[in-house]
Amino acid sequence: MSVRELVVLGTASQVPTRHRNHNGYLLRWDGEGILFDPGEGTQRQMLRAGVAAHDINRICVTHFHGDHCLGLAGVIQRINLDQVPHPVTAHYPRSGQRFFDRLRYATAYRETVDLTEAPVDTDGDLATTRAYRLQARKLSHPVESYGYRLVEPDGRRMLPDRLAAHGVKGPDIGRIQREGVLAGVTLDEVSEARRGQRFAFIMDTRLCDGVYALAEGCDLLVIESTFLDDDERLAVEHGHLTAGQAARVARESGVRHLVLTHFSQRYSDPDDFERQARAAGYEGELTVAHDLLTVPVPKRR
Repeated sequence: MSVRELVVLGTASQVPTRHRNHNGYLLRWDGEGILFDPGEGTQRQMLRAGVAAHDINRICVTHFHGDHCLGLAGVIQRINLDQVPHPVTAHYPRSGQRFFDRLRYATAYRETVDLTEAPVDTDGDLATTRAYRLQARKLSHPVESYGYRLVEPDGRRMLPDRLAAHGVKGPDIGRIQREGVLAGVTLDEVSEARRGQRFAFIMDTRLCDGVYALAEGCDLLVIESTFLDDDERLAVEHGHLTAGQAARVARESGVRHLVLTHFSQRYSDPDDFERQARAAGYEGELTVAHDLLTVPVPKRR
C-alpha cells in the first residue's frame, strides 16, 4: 500500500534545545522519500525515527543557514556508506553552491551513490514523476531561500454504482480507464474527476507572494512559525513568520492540515502557538510539531 506521511526529525530554529533538534523532515510519498532541510543531528534523528538512508530519493534544502543544512555532510556520507541502490537528487539554491560543495565534501569518504546536483535559481517545476510534480517558489529571507511544493496529477475516481448500472465490471474497469470508452460507455459516465493531493514546505521567510503560491489548496502545509505574534517586529526584521501569520496564510489558502514548526528557543509553551493560530481564524486540522512526530497526509475527501 502507498504511504503518504511526514516524519518530523527536528523542529528547532537557530539552535537545538534539550527537547528540539535542528530542522529535518522526511516526506514519504508512494515509495519515495524526500528529505527537507537536514540540520545538525539529522542522521541520529533518522535512527530514532526509523528512517533509513535507503528511504531518501531527494534532498530539498530551502537555504544555507546552518539550522537547515549542517546535517547534509552526515546524511550524504551515510547514503554512500550504506550504498543506497538508487540515485539521489539534491535541490538547493544555486547561489549557495559553494556551501553545498563544502558540505558534500566536508571530509574524506568513498562515493558509491549517484548523487545528482539540481540547483534552483527560478520559480517553477523542478521534476516530474508519475506520482508528483515538484515545484519551487522564491521566498523572502536575508539569504536566498526557496519553498517546495508537491502536486499529484489529477485523476479519476471510479463510481461503483455507475459501473454496476452500465454493466462494467472485472477487467473491463481497467480497460475503460485506459481507453476512455467501452462498448459505447464513456469514462465520464462511470467516474468523476479526482483532484491530486498537494503538499508544501515553507521555511524561513517573511510574508510574500511565494508563501501564498506554495500554500494554495494544500492538503498538508508544513510552515515555519518561529515567533509568536507579540514579536512580529522581530519576525519581519529577521525574515520569519509568526504563528498568527502562518495560520492566516493557511486559512486564506484553503489548507486542510496545518503543521507549525521551526520554533524559537525563547518560547517554552508550545500551546501558545496553537492558541494564536486558532485566534487567527484557522479552523482546519492543526499540529504543533515536535521531534519524532509522524503526520499522515489527510485522506482524500
